[in-house]
Amino acid sequence: MVSRVRVWLNRTYAENVFFMDQLRRNPSDRAVEIHATHGDPDSPVLAAADTADLEPEGLSPAAYVEYALDQCERRGIDVFVPRLHQSAIVAHRAEFEAAGTALLAPPPEAVAVFEDKVIAYEAVQAIGVPVPPWFRVRSADQLVAAVEELEAGGFKACLKPASGAGGVGFRVVTRTPFSLAHLTGFPSPYVPLDLVVDALEQAEEPVDWLVMPRLEQPEVSVDCLTGPDNRVRLAIGRTKDGRRRGFTQHEQWLEPARRIAEGFGLHYLSNIQFRMFGEQPVLMDVNTRPAGGLHQLSLCGVNAPWAAVQLALGEDPGEITPPFLGQDYTVVSGPRPLRPVSLPQQRVEQAEPLLPAVPAPVEAVEAAAEALPL
Repeated sequence: MVSRVRVWLNRTYAENVFFMDQLRRNPSDRAVEIHATHGDPDSPVLAAADTADLEPEGLSPAAYVEYALDQCERRGIDVFVPRLHQSAIVAHRAEFEAAGTALLAPPPEAVAVFEDKVIAYEAVQAIGVPVPPWFRVRSADQLVAAVEELEAGGFKACLKPASGAGGVGFRVVTRTPFSLAHLTGFPSPYVPLDLVVDALEQAEEPVDWLVMPRLEQPEVSVDCLTGPDNRVRLAIGRTKDGRRRGFTQHEQWLEPARRIAEGFGLHYLSNIQFRMFGEQPVLMDVNTRPAGGLHQLSLCGVNAPWAAVQLALGEDPGEITPPFLGQDYTVVSGPRPLRPVSLPQQRVEQAEPLLPAVPAPVEAVEAAAEALPL
């Protein structure tokens, strides 16, 4: 009898409830038990897991590694998918292996390259992957100089943290003065240059920003699965152009993604993002972790999370080619259950889940497709 696999996801994105769903629906029907930890008691990943713990707050990276090792030993974790404190955790891979846990994450050298976007751009440019022009900015004077140079070339300037993920801190710089127009409708990513300059001049500490031209759509995120031998087993591009999403196997996106994944040893799951600079695709960002939208590859008949777990366990899934590319789609939100809570001064008794089981959007699409008349 094949033993069950115990997988742990720490403080991950809410979308990874779908990652968990796919692990359980693996094609081998192997039993998978999932442990999840998070700092937010209302994270849906806690309710979706078989076992769950709240993470302690305020731990240093070193203290978090000790916490993680304890979790792996106590919970019998076979495969750990770290997001929080990934760089500190992968530096202790040997200790996790001694505890019987495989890390589904790249080696520390690869993680370090892509923690800083400037270092990343310099590194990938050195292996022949095109990148957009960029300026590292730490002061108001440097910001103005960078914006002026980009505008002189006919580009809109944008800024983002030199390190960070998920688009946090991204803004498009505009010369339009602040007015009531900025207070109508939904919040906008556009920010007037004079307000940014004022904020920088009043700041007590320097910033660390990347200023670059605003890149155009389509945006293509290439999900890669790479083995410890630095050989890519899977590469599929997910396209985004406004609300419309789709998939691509065009080499103008896949070839540079493979070059990065293999050249820097981005073992297991990584996500490499491109946009257009003029007529040329250029690198936008590299994530050394599974993307939140990875589950969308199931629309192409691919279960990437399970293939990655196989690799981590030493079971090579071989080269994976999508049997088909799913049709264009869009993304909508849906309800997910949360764990019951006890409210102050109120006892909550609950015999049934807070919400009925809700199929993932991918499942809903597949079910709708099966219902269509031939």
